[in-house]
Amino acid sequence: MKFLKWLDEEFELAICSILMVIMTVLIFIQVIMRYVFGSSLVWSEEMARYVFIWLIYLGISYGARVMKHIKIEAALGLFPKKLRPFVIILGDVLFLVFSVVIVYLAYDVVMHQVKLNQKSPAMQIPMWFMYSAPMVGFALTAIRQIQVIFIKIKGIMKGGAQSW
Repeated sequence: MKFLKWLDEEFELAICSILMVIMTVLIFIQVIMRYVFGSSLVWSEEMARYVFIWLIYLGISYGARVMKHIKIEAALGLFPKKLRPFVIILGDVLFLVFSVVIVYLAYDVVMHQVKLNQKSPAMQIPMWFMYSAPMVGFALTAIRQIQVIFIKIKGIMKGGAQSW
């Protein structure tokens, strides 16, 4: 049970933290190699780029989990206070739909990359793995959006909306 709780509450943050450390170390090593030793590693920039891509897409899921995505507060102020929680939920539902569409479209791209069997230039990583970052990130985001929508609906049903 503790593992499931950790998975629900800390998964994206832990993975993003690890990816950030890996990316920082790779870039630091590359700078040292280039400016101190006068030569560079062939693979480090490519690896840092791919780690950054995964970090971004998993970070979107984390942003959804902690309900910190960008909202247009000025536009929200145009609605009556009693209607604002429903407008926020509508925005969350639209983001959920967007996430599902991205997963669907990214799946096609990944399957195309699997057929091509293309590999990255320096590290020879299958490119389908890199193209799967949006699919995985937005699939997690969709799951988090569903959780957020239920939390917000539950908050409204308990007698008022929290300040999201």
